[in-house]
Amino acid sequence: MKCSGPSVVPRARSYVVVGACVLVLLTGQGCRESSKPAAGITITLIHQLWSDKGSQQRMNETLKTFTARSGIRVEVLPAPEPAVEQLATWRSLLAGRASVPDVYGIDVIWPEILADEFVDLRTYIPEREIAAHFPELIASYSVKGKLVALPYTMAVGALFYRVDLLRQYGYREPPKNWEELEAMAARIQKGERARGHADFWGYVWPGAPSEALTCNALEWQASESGGTVIENGTVTVDNPHSVRAWERAARWLGSISPPGVVAYKEWDSLNLWQAGQAAFMRSWSFGYVIVRAAGSPTRDRLQVAPLPEGRRGVAATFAATGYGVSRHSRHPREAAMLVGFLSSRDEQRRNCLITGMPPTIPDLYSDPEVVAEYPYLSTHLQVYRKSLISRPSTATGKLYPAVSRAYFEAVHSVLTRKTSAAQAAAALQRNLMQITALKAPASATGAP
Repeated sequence: MKCSGPSVVPRARSYVVVGACVLVLLTGQGCRESSKPAAGITITLIHQLWSDKGSQQRMNETLKTFTARSGIRVEVLPAPEPAVEQLATWRSLLAGRASVPDVYGIDVIWPEILADEFVDLRTYIPEREIAAHFPELIASYSVKGKLVALPYTMAVGALFYRVDLLRQYGYREPPKNWEELEAMAARIQKGERARGHADFWGYVWPGAPSEALTCNALEWQASESGGTVIENGTVTVDNPHSVRAWERAARWLGSISPPGVVAYKEWDSLNLWQAGQAAFMRSWSFGYVIVRAAGSPTRDRLQVAPLPEGRRGVAATFAATGYGVSRHSRHPREAAMLVGFLSSRDEQRRNCLITGMPPTIPDLYSDPEVVAEYPYLSTHLQVYRKSLISRPSTATGKLYPAVSRAYFEAVHSVLTRKTSAAQAAAALQRNLMQITALKAPASATGAP
């Protein structure tokens, strides 16, 4: 289903352009000579770019500041949007020993996969600067003591809601649990359609078979005591709590969520929300920055809350972007200078005040100016400290892409009614045991 309404377009990507960039890099064209002095060096950075001109302009200004201070120029290459395609691009470049890009944007779930291809940033960046970040993020970006990347920004799963519609329909606060979400979404949806908004929906979220669905489904099942797939060295996904959570989500399709949500990526959900066609949305906390952009029809009518709780409580996955330096870079010292600059406290504070993107340095959440400008960050911090769950990337290491794909494909088969939740969980359990060579808990195998 294609979203209608005003424009938050997906991140502008030309896969032809990206492919051409990759080809140039793999063939070694455009590489810089390492004999040049620091002031003449150009560092190449590859990471996701938002499609809007404002975000791109801000990054350009940031890099100009770095160049003015260091004399080091920076070129930026675009990256494909979906995490799966992005990781495949990174691995192709690194396997080909490409000397550029020098600096890569690294998802928090990738360090175990890519660790061998990056330098240890502890060699170049002072420990006090590393220690300024949330320790959990530093741990996530560390592999056997090696700091693969330094975090730059982060996000947690959160519930976006229309303040005006909640008030209009007699609600004083957002839903506390999934049952309340379903009831509120259904009532608001029915009322808005009766008023002539035929395409209005209660709840939107990304349901396409992708990493985003892994995050969503983990939140559903973990909040219901279904765990996080791999726990204590065992595969635990086949349990009645996970089954119940997946079944509930499947019931949303065509009820409070569009049937086409099974093809939605994250920007599709944001498009629908921006068009004013939904009461609730699951997005990342940094989505607050996007949906409050100038010209957004919902700019002044939204708030952010923790996700609804299940029998166990609230469960929210987290995401983070860090920067790492390729071990194939001809200028690792200068590349590390760029990483240190982008992830520094001063730069994160400046970036947060301009964009509202959540910083990875704890003391910025008590900065009076930051708090006054972006009060939603208090919700972000509350969720981060109390309700966070992790995807099983550390537990599965280099096998994580296969684990995540098996997981989101199984959940997607439930959402599209190709299989029952119970059948999907049982098949997924067997599949993951084969992929990881891990066993099921003793109680799940019938052992005493």
